[in-house]
Amino acid sequence: MNNKAILILGDVLAIAILTVIGFATHGETDLSYLPRMAASFLPVMFAWFILAPWFGLFDQTIIANPRNLWRIALAMLFAAPLATTLRAVWLGSAALPLFTFVLGSTSAAGMILWRWVYILIAKRTTK
Repeated sequence: MNNKAILILGDVLAIAILTVIGFATHGETDLSYLPRMAASFLPVMFAWFILAPWFGLFDQTIIANPRNLWRIALAMLFAAPLATTLRAVWLGSAALPLFTFVLGSTSAAGMILWRWVYILIAKRTTK
């Protein structure tokens, strides 16, 4: 599996885990919440995969350097409002600013953590 495929799979898993954690913090983890989880997960995935390439987050020369992890937060600064707007349209509700902030900040933190682990593993395997 090439590095880009690993990044994509890892990003999908990170967003899925963050979605489940988000719902778990509200005590909403049984199967009846799967449609609402999808209503959060899919817009975040869409927004992330539309915007992340623009910030070089799949370019090996950029992502190999831990100093570039800040790009994830910048990308999520734009991805979160897009995702919450898409989610609001899907659910027929409002895109709340506080939810946008929490979604964006926790998603950025989770993605930075995942990408940092990726960098560490990639460095070990290339030695």
